[in-house]
Amino acid sequence: IAGRAVLLAGQPGTGKTAIAMGMAKALGEETPFAMMAASELFSLELSKTEGLTQAFRKAIGVRIKEETEIIEGEVVEIEIDRPEGGQSAKTGKLTLKTTEMETIYDLGQKMIESLVKEKVSAGDVITIDKASGRISRLGRSFARSRDYDAMGPQTRFVQCPEGELQKRKEVVHVVTLHEIDVINSRTQGFLALFSGDTGEIRHEVREQIDQKVAEWREEGKAEIVPGVLFIDEVHMLDIECFSFLNRALENDMAPVLVVATNRGITKIRGTQYKSPHGIPIDLLDRLLIISTEPYSEKEIRLILDIRCEEEDVEMSDDAKELLTRIGFETSLRYAIQLITAASIVCQRRKGAEVDIEDIGKVYSMFVDVKRSTQFLLEYQEQYMFNEMAADEAAPAAGAAADVMEA
Repeated sequence: IAGRAVLLAGQPGTGKTAIAMGMAKALGEETPFAMMAASELFSLELSKTEGLTQAFRKAIGVRIKEETEIIEGEVVEIEIDRPEGGQSAKTGKLTLKTTEMETIYDLGQKMIESLVKEKVSAGDVITIDKASGRISRLGRSFARSRDYDAMGPQTRFVQCPEGELQKRKEVVHVVTLHEIDVINSRTQGFLALFSGDTGEIRHEVREQIDQKVAEWREEGKAEIVPGVLFIDEVHMLDIECFSFLNRALENDMAPVLVVATNRGITKIRGTQYKSPHGIPIDLLDRLLIISTEPYSEKEIRLILDIRCEEEDVEMSDDAKELLTRIGFETSLRYAIQLITAASIVCQRRKGAEVDIEDIGKVYSMFVDVKRSTQFLLEYQEQYMFNEMAADEAAPAAGAAADVMEA
């Protein structure tokens, strides 16, 4: 499915961004999901194509498989020798066992510090990575569960490991191509990821990384995880960006592209030509178009119920019915905004739950777009820089009034 593109097209407030957020949750942690607004590209210090390339590579994951040697066993005893003067390094011995064998290991300064940091004691089951020396505490052994009368709720009991102490274990990491690019193109390596100072990455670096990843795939060390790139308000891209998207979708390693727009037939940015959704026809032809429709009254009621629960607002059924009606006639976003305002009004009158009077009060205090437009048309002569002539304002005001009555 990689390299496919989907367009979510619908009027404002029909849940396009909510669908994208739901996709991100449903995909899980291992599948990369990159999200951006199209207007971000024009505020970056990078070129537009570089910004899009980085966004594409953030949405492509590489699952790397590594075999590492570990020591896993139950701690029988820890002996740490602390010199009297405190000048020389600490030394010690660690006794580990499995169900079949028991071994004593000599400890150096670093290992002792790691054991102290992890608060390892006799009876704990631990793993030690031989390559890095990292110690992980898995839990307490079931055999030592009766050592103490009381245990904290976070105490975890595990079986004593079986077989040999030294084992080979397969470890899987998922990183994005962009992270590999940054680590290989900056002197400070992965620290650039945290500082955000990625800058322009040379094409040669990316070519070498793609070649290396292809080698890993052939050897079975890695596999590509195509993710999802979501671009909101895609009509804000210009003709150069659309041409780049066309080319990028033909690449072997391309994520699933999901774009969203709330525009109708409008000009393509950077040209004088009009097109559906402000997107060139050749790119529209590649897109699987999903049309989003306004919410029904029943759906608005469900959303408002969830929102009231999330905001911890008690509201009567009659008030919810009125708010649902307001949301259906104006917009869902306006109705959601009124929840908090109505809750504050209810608290001021020391009420237990929001009722119809509270909704009515905030509805009269805070106007929606349609009422605001009607007000502007009626009193537009009193505002500065009004661009609508009096003869145009009268029919527009009438049309706004008709919409209000409807």
